[in-house]
Amino acid sequence: MKRVFSGVQPTGNLHIGNYLGALKQFVELQDEAECVYCVVDMHSITLPQDPKELRSHILDIAALYMAVGIDPKRSTIFVQSEVSQHAELSWVLTCNSYTGELSRMTQFKDKAKGKESAPTGIFSYPLLMAADILLYDSDIVPVGNDQKQHIELTRDIAIRVNNRFDKKVFVVPEGRFMKEGARIMALDDPTSKMSKSAENPHSRISLLDDDSKIKKSIMKATTDSLARVHYDVENQPGVANLMTIYSVFSGKSMEEIEKLYEGKGYGDFKKDLVEISIDGIRPIRERFNEIRRSQELITALDEGREKASVIAERTLKRVFDTFGLGRK
Repeated sequence: MKRVFSGVQPTGNLHIGNYLGALKQFVELQDEAECVYCVVDMHSITLPQDPKELRSHILDIAALYMAVGIDPKRSTIFVQSEVSQHAELSWVLTCNSYTGELSRMTQFKDKAKGKESAPTGIFSYPLLMAADILLYDSDIVPVGNDQKQHIELTRDIAIRVNNRFDKKVFVVPEGRFMKEGARIMALDDPTSKMSKSAENPHSRISLLDDDSKIKKSIMKATTDSLARVHYDVENQPGVANLMTIYSVFSGKSMEEIEKLYEGKGYGDFKKDLVEISIDGIRPIRERFNEIRRSQELITALDEGREKASVIAERTLKRVFDTFGLGRK
């Protein structure tokens, strides 16, 4: 059985874009692969974090994993910083990478914003991400399209090390990118991705939003003056975005949605979308509230850490033996 690895940073409340584009696929993958899902807390400190808030967010993300349907009896759920091999392998990969390939990372360019100096963690975190993936002999890595460059870097390093020693030190992973139509845009600006850090809270629908907040955000969502429910990303990006949300939550095709609202205005469409979205999110929120402060969550993370550590230690020993590290 193939192994899947992916992780989510514990910074802010996850929104429906995270769920429909990634977490929903995490759940589906449990039926076809051995899944390892991590709360990548070490990645979050590339920028300053409040320690108390960070620890709370770590548990929030772990609870959301379980609330959306990731089963700790079928998948491994754990916290990255509790498995020290991530940092150890990251150093080995740092010594087998080049500043040129890291400086070409699009996300580094965006975050550095042309400054002469930027935090070193922002520059080198793709190597920690590569370590996360390679540590678990991952075959498949489900990620957003914005992470494609990082998957390519991970593959390049794995192939480089394998070629150097002329043996299979690392499994070379494949990226599994978001399914077509699952890309959710900001409700107030359908030309930008939905973001959990956006200033306007009504630009997104978070998985822990209450029913009234969901309704308000959808009713305020940007549409246009054409007054027709039609899927046209170029000319009607706001309506197309709302139709995408409707489609993924309801299971209806774009053609079915168009036919359903033929001759109707945006008011009817939005009111129905409110109900469909609430019905989709409410069970997640209720399950989250049930387990967030429960022993069930702590037990799942403790058991996940133990399972992850066994795999990670086996891989790290193979890597250390290959490089001649330690006294064996």
